[in-house]
Amino acid sequence: MLTPNFIGPIVAEMTALRQRMQAQIEAAGPIPFESFMAEALYDRQLGFFSQPTLRSTKGGDFLTSPEVSPLYGETLAHFVAQEHQRLGDPFRLVEAGAGSGSLLEALLAVEPVEAWAVDASPAARQVLALVVGEVVEDLSDVPGPFRGVILANELLDNLPMALAVRSGSGWRERWVGSERDSLVLVDAPPRDEVAGWCDRFAGPVPEGGVVEVQIAAGQWLQSALELLSAGTVLVIDYGEMAENLESRRGEGTLRTYRAHHLGPHPLDEPGATDITADVNFTALLSVAAAAGARVELMRQDDFLTSLGLRERLSDLRRRELELARGSDHGERLAIRALRTDAETLLHPRGLGDFRVLVARK
Repeated sequence: MLTPNFIGPIVAEMTALRQRMQAQIEAAGPIPFESFMAEALYDRQLGFFSQPTLRSTKGGDFLTSPEVSPLYGETLAHFVAQEHQRLGDPFRLVEAGAGSGSLLEALLAVEPVEAWAVDASPAARQVLALVVGEVVEDLSDVPGPFRGVILANELLDNLPMALAVRSGSGWRERWVGSERDSLVLVDAPPRDEVAGWCDRFAGPVPEGGVVEVQIAAGQWLQSALELLSAGTVLVIDYGEMAENLESRRGEGTLRTYRAHHLGPHPLDEPGATDITADVNFTALLSVAAAAGARVELMRQDDFLTSLGLRERLSDLRRRELELARGSDHGERLAIRALRTDAETLLHPRGLGDFRVLVARK
């Protein structure tokens, strides 16, 4: 199960974290997948995001939209400005999972407001301290309630999740066990909260189909909304409504990344790879509605277009043509690079197909 989504060595490197987890499992028995994922990504000594490497850079493991183009943060600045005008002062912007700081740096250059950065990675927090004055490890460390915007770009896909499999009219779970010096997925009866989440939010799932149970993502959204006295939570991530995930349920959407490529199976090298899955926006919409928020869901290309990105690209294209008639070859190439990088944000089969959830209260 899950193997077709992964590439990598047949014999995996025995990471220190895998060795430790294997010993713990052999002593105490299998653990839920979300417990494994939490350790693999966030263990304070050996987790993927606890390493000294800044992950969201060209030299790291993945790029998000702010690293692809500075026009991403510049465009989101218009959204923050609209919210600032709507809410008035005092106003605060919080980016959760702020990573390299590329988004905040570009955004604050256009709309300078009080800003906080949140990130679990010590390497990221060190870089973020050069961009904003307030940097914390967890959203719960941000004082509240406050008026403003909480922004999460490609964060919820990394929050720990359980694994469930359709079995007849019900569900079974997949926990993490140990077998012959390897970590393996093992069958387990479903916990009530896991089966209940699947019944409400999994959507159509074939027999044996895999569901990533994203309870923690919903809890994060609820906490973010509770932190606001008035304002907006903006969630941007890859994913879909439950019914549109049906075609991917046969194998599930769980996968790993390393060095900008698909990595090995998530059990093979915990602590050495990113672990992620498509976000179930059906569940998030339900959480936001239950919290009393007014909710919108749209594609990233439509969202950025509504904030003027296509007009900005047209201006760049005109400037590029003007420079082509002159002799400033270097500036023309710089503008072309800026334009083509930003066009990637709107690609209908790439970043443009990300989903944007706007939850206002």
